[in-house]
Amino acid sequence: MKQIDEKDRKELEAKLAGAFQEQIDQLSTELREILLDDMVTAFENRLNVLMRASGQKPN
Repeated sequence: MKQIDEKDRKELEAKLAGAFQEQIDQLSTELREILLDDMVTAFENRLNVLMRASGQKPN
């Protein structure tokens, strides 16, 4: 299973934080970090599943 590197992961977390800022502002910093990490992990897992289903190797 292909995992994205740490730099790209942090960049994606920052973009998600910006996109969902209004919705996550009420969460504590710890819960916000957990949620963003979970969202990136879910996205990464979905990409891997779709790539396997289409017969492609992850980069």
